[in-house]
Amino acid sequence: MSRTGVRVWTRGRIRPELTGLVLLTATALTLAAPLPLATARPALAAKTTETAGTAAALTVEEQRLDRAVPQEILRRSGFDGVAPEFVRSLRHADSYAEAERTVGRQGARLWQRAVDRAQGRGPAGGDLSRDDDRPLYWARLGMTRELRQWEPEFRLSEAARSALLGTLERSSRGQDSLTFSGGKADQGKGKSRQGVKRIVMTGFDPFTLDRDIRISNPSGATALALDGTVIRTADGPARIETAVFPVRWADFADGTVERALRGPLSRADLFTTVSQGRVGRIDVERFNGAWRGGFGDNDNVSETGLVPVSDPASQPQWTVTSLPYAAITAAATGRFPVYDNTSVTEIPAGATAPVVRPAGPTPGSAARAGGGGDYLSNEIAYRATLLRDRLGLDIPGGHVHTPVLQFGAGNTDPATGTVTDPEFVRNRLDIIAQIRAIITVAAESS
Repeated sequence: MSRTGVRVWTRGRIRPELTGLVLLTATALTLAAPLPLATARPALAAKTTETAGTAAALTVEEQRLDRAVPQEILRRSGFDGVAPEFVRSLRHADSYAEAERTVGRQGARLWQRAVDRAQGRGPAGGDLSRDDDRPLYWARLGMTRELRQWEPEFRLSEAARSALLGTLERSSRGQDSLTFSGGKADQGKGKSRQGVKRIVMTGFDPFTLDRDIRISNPSGATALALDGTVIRTADGPARIETAVFPVRWADFADGTVERALRGPLSRADLFTTVSQGRVGRIDVERFNGAWRGGFGDNDNVSETGLVPVSDPASQPQWTVTSLPYAAITAAATGRFPVYDNTSVTEIPAGATAPVVRPAGPTPGSAARAGGGGDYLSNEIAYRATLLRDRLGLDIPGGHVHTPVLQFGAGNTDPATGTVTDPEFVRNRLDIIAQIRAIITVAAESS
């Protein structure tokens, strides 16, 4: 996909040939031809009338679930029983209120099970390595698919079903449990009442699945590995709370980031949004831009234009990291080199064509790509730092891009490759460890 110019697409389904691996940056890799979707369970016909038992059509994400790779991942992790258990629990819901409780409880159980597996608690459930984020992703889709098709005995309108799906999304992503006990730090700068710093970290689902259905996202794996953990810093202990976000434009436009982060950020001492970025390197993104570049999301939907936010009249074109990037890039945190990335793409004031600015935006310019590009990684960084500024928070926060998670040599072809290999696991474990070390440096330097 060329990114040499600005192409405005309207919202809609993008052509399959345009979906491929894209880095979350304005400098994209050469794209490989996508894989065709395998035959999935036939989607239900969408219905618009609000009647009892109205079920919606399956999403593109949910239709991928019946392919061989997702089923193998679920089976080899023991998560293949999640959706059937969810169906059994729904059978006992004889009212909307009971359905809401059931959905929230089952979603939270899935999140906690994924966290426990990643952190070595309880049975592994299979031979897939514990650090794998993919069982959570595919098991959640199994649940949303069942909920989307559920036909209860009581009246369930489209709006009510949508609300239940929202509850399931939030609870199964750790967003509802992204909390800290007690009030805001009040015993010295940067420490809670218990003397423990509070850190918020977010990750993402796997994406570009039409290119390679086997893909894992190291940012999501890191979120599972670090949720609820306490790190030891030179300044004392710090507790990390995490959540995972979808790779879907519509969810971001609907305010999922702000709803999930508003409360936690107001009680945090530091935050970092994390996503997968470039090959072989880690980047601390200095500037975030208010622009959507149009690349297809996990539902193959494209969006181009200004990042939609509340109070657009006061919306800035750029936000800036407050992470201690100098300390992070100077520290020995792991095997991947870490960069302070200041490059952006802008339309200068009074101009019409976009240009790359290696040293950051110029006054009055219009954003076309932040350091993290023009995809959802840039957008979560933009939204989180804008929320920081609008809440008047004086805390370190910003975005970190992990290296691309690569399969081992000889296992790079998705048509013939396996779902995992030793190098793939080692790469993911090294990324997780290095992001943990970076967060530790950030906490010590703040």
